[in-house]
Amino acid sequence: MNDLDSIVFVIEDDASLRLSITSLLRSVGYAVMDFESTRAFQQADRPDVPACLVLDVRLPGKSGLEFQRELGHIANAPPIIFITGHGDVPMSVAAMKAGAIEFLTKPFRDQDLLDGIYRAIELDRERRWKVAKSLELRKLAATMTAREREILPLIASGKMNKQIAHTLQLSEVTVKAHRAQLMQKLGATSLADLVRLADRIVAAELEGDGENTRV
Repeated sequence: MNDLDSIVFVIEDDASLRLSITSLLRSVGYAVMDFESTRAFQQADRPDVPACLVLDVRLPGKSGLEFQRELGHIANAPPIIFITGHGDVPMSVAAMKAGAIEFLTKPFRDQDLLDGIYRAIELDRERRWKVAKSLELRKLAATMTAREREILPLIASGKMNKQIAHTLQLSEVTVKAHRAQLMQKLGATSLADLVRLADRIVAAELEGDGENTRV
């Protein structure tokens, strides 16, 4: 499974419906892992690839909505598509507000499920790309000196060398030297490129400080 491009997780306690869903998904080329409970899902060794979770609302023990709230505290949780035979408007609104991609009432059209899964996986793929880029930027930031860390946010704010020198009580020549060193470390090819990178690194570090726990 390490070579998978993406995967769909299905949690459904009705064995016949679970088989029907997994058969449909495999018939159109999706890799699938199916489970009869949220506990089985949590205990499984799951591939770390773009994914989505097809989740029944009503399950033995922990409900789908309760599990959604639990997953909301995990940064790398897959997007959720709810399926239910007992859905109502307040339930669907709550699920969508909590970030669900789709809320389908049984019996649902195969195409509606497939459309939702495609959208969910693409969203997860984009999220993972952003996380990877953010991590790459934070690794670059880790190579900077304490002085460069002082200068970088000022560059991101658009300040000129003279303004940075005044703010930090440095000579303009010193600021220019640090800026040149930053350009080399960050692979910037122009001043505009450096400003963009500086802005992204500052944002990535702020994002990293507030990240949820990963599992």
